[in-house]
Amino acid sequence: MPIPDPNGTEPVTIDESGLPVVEKNMLSRFVSMILIGILLGLSDTVFVLLVVVQFIIMLFNSGRPNPRLADFGTALALWIAKAVRYQTGASQTRPWPWTDLD
Repeated sequence: MPIPDPNGTEPVTIDESGLPVVEKNMLSRFVSMILIGILLGLSDTVFVLLVVVQFIIMLFNSGRPNPRLADFGTALALWIAKAVRYQTGASQTRPWPWTDLD
């Protein structure tokens, strides 16, 4: 029976003994965690490039950031947060590419 998560994020399914039900296919979770780990490693490089390019743009644009790069930075930060929550078990929702990129 699903009950609300105490953190208010997702419902948790409880079995008849009162314990949370573990994700059925741990192999699938393991594979997705490996792929997310690789993507998290790549996201570090993307982040550094984004920072350098945005700084150069701001340097030559009177301190004004490029709005598209700023929006991309926000989306990247949200994805990293979702990925880390999934990796650490704080969330059962897989991040992009399994779900929409917010």
